[in-house]
Amino acid sequence: MTSAKSARRPHHWRRDLIELAALFTAVAVADAIANLIGHQPDGPYLLMASAVALVATATFHTWWARRHSHAPPSDEADAVPAGTGATVGTATTAGGAEGTGEGGVAGAGEAGTTLWRMRTTVLDAPGSLAALCTALAGLRVDILTLQTHPLAEGTVDEFLLRAPATLQAQELSRKIAAAGGASTWIERADAHDLVDTPTRVLSLATRTALDAAELPLALRQLLGRCTIHSLPAVSVTGRATGQSAPVEGVLEETVMRLRDPSGGVISVERPYLPFTPTEFARARALVELDARLGPRVPRSEDVLTLPEGNEITVRRADRGDLAAARAMHDRCSQDTLGLRYHGPVADADRYLDHLLSPRFGRTLAVQTASGRLVALGHLLWDGDETEVALLVEDDWQRRGIGSELLRRLVALAEEAGCDSVYAVTQSRNTGMVAAMRALELPLDYQIEEGTLVITARLSSEEAATARPTSEEAARPSAPTEWARR
Repeated sequence: MTSAKSARRPHHWRRDLIELAALFTAVAVADAIANLIGHQPDGPYLLMASAVALVATATFHTWWARRHSHAPPSDEADAVPAGTGATVGTATTAGGAEGTGEGGVAGAGEAGTTLWRMRTTVLDAPGSLAALCTALAGLRVDILTLQTHPLAEGTVDEFLLRAPATLQAQELSRKIAAAGGASTWIERADAHDLVDTPTRVLSLATRTALDAAELPLALRQLLGRCTIHSLPAVSVTGRATGQSAPVEGVLEETVMRLRDPSGGVISVERPYLPFTPTEFARARALVELDARLGPRVPRSEDVLTLPEGNEITVRRADRGDLAAARAMHDRCSQDTLGLRYHGPVADADRYLDHLLSPRFGRTLAVQTASGRLVALGHLLWDGDETEVALLVEDDWQRRGIGSELLRRLVALAEEAGCDSVYAVTQSRNTGMVAAMRALELPLDYQIEEGTLVITARLSSEEAATARPTSEEAARPSAPTEWARR
């Protein structure tokens, strides 16, 4: 098949006319020389020698022209399939410069290929990056994106790679080490990693601006696999914890500490890979955005009708609901509070300020038509795990309210990308056990000294098949029929 470039090449008639004139001139000159030399005794030999020299010169010229030609590639070269070399797609440096090569960002669904995220450290010297690209080309690996993070000693290069499915991480790591890469880290990637970094950071900033509870999740998605702890300045018992950080934050290899706008410290840990100054600057920018916007929780309400005809409203709650939550505590029995907090009932009120803070998770509240708070559901960020907890006032139990709250909390956890949620309760708390089982998700049970920990897995294939669709998740899940207004 003729290449597109060859098909569009114009026909230069002037060049053909000049070549034809040159040919006639050469014939005339050759005839004159033959008449002059041919009548001499050695004339025939001179003519033969000249012919041989002319043929040798023409042959050498043809070989030299083909070897150093800059003409467009042949048909075979145009037909080389994608993935045979290290083609750079989008490169973003730490300073924000971005360039796109001919390869572009390819899709993740090509047959026989695998996406990898790789980070390696090289010497800050000319040719170091070229050596890595050459090694990747030898393995038939495409470079889809590249980011460089200059450090005091060396440069950290972060790649998104599309490699043959048969290529193993160990082989890739060996080749990179041989090409000069050190402290190499490799993990599987997915299609979400194809989004370029500026777009991803802007998306996370938007989510943070809309909801204060998104900050820990945004940091986790920005920095990859890491553990995030919100360390309050004052404990639930009212004592100062001594947790603080300077305004500019602190970066120590695999740990960064950022000042929490609501007080205390946000600690981010990633033992397997040191943070770069670029990552630290991005994380600090998200925290600064959260501080400037102040407390905020999206206001959305769902009005539900109980089987007996009473209407309730399910909405997000925050510290503005502290007084109403304490009043609900006063109406709850000692047994209900004991099942919820697993400790001295007198200390229950002290936890509310912590639980209602959007920094530590998300809270759903259920209130009656008169505005009385009758139930709370909490989704709490616990490092790299997620806890769910429920409290329903005694007079409103056994009506499906707890199951409805739990179902909504699990949906929020799925939206946040959590792999699992767990509930800590007591083995005699049959209501909580029944609500967890009603999720129809794979459950793990662990019992220690009367304390029951139930973990629901959200990301397994079995959970995906049992998980309701978005339309089904919007419906209430009480044992009896609910009506939505």
